[in-house]
Amino acid sequence: LVAELQKRVQGTPYQAKLEILVGDVIKTSLPFFNLCIANIPYQISSPLVFKLLLHRPIFRVAVLMVQREFAQRLVAKPGDKLFCRLSINVQLLARVDILIKVGKNNFRPPPKVESSVVRLEPRSPPPPINFKQWDGLTRIAFVRKNKTLSSSFKQSAVLAMLEKNYRTQCALSNR
Repeated sequence: LVAELQKRVQGTPYQAKLEILVGDVIKTSLPFFNLCIANIPYQISSPLVFKLLLHRPIFRVAVLMVQREFAQRLVAKPGDKLFCRLSINVQLLARVDILIKVGKNNFRPPPKVESSVVRLEPRSPPPPINFKQWDGLTRIAFVRKNKTLSSSFKQSAVLAMLEKNYRTQCALSNR
């Protein structure tokens, strides 16, 4: 595919603007980019979406082909059956839209799942939060779908972790 893409842009004004990176995108340090268009392996959808959304400087837009259920989780609203930690974290960082549905018969060989193309537009400026801390909070809140928040925060493992984090924060701020 790399050779085909290079051949198609050769001799056009786009040749100087296109940079093709070959390798494992999760392990690769990303350069500045304004636009990302990708058909990604479905098993890396979540890590790649967060890598893109936490990338600085912020890009303008990403258009990705993902598994349909993943796309539905990205756009799910509170109260929807598919609303989850992924939904709240991605929507905190970006505006997400499903652009089109792609049937499995559009592929050779056809996969076992349906696909969708989504558009991610990062919020600019990004929300002024520590995303690692926020993600830790949402991880606790969404640990079990049908539990109340109160019961999630009463679990001994969660209480021990919160106490440890509090003590660390106190030590770092000389309290």
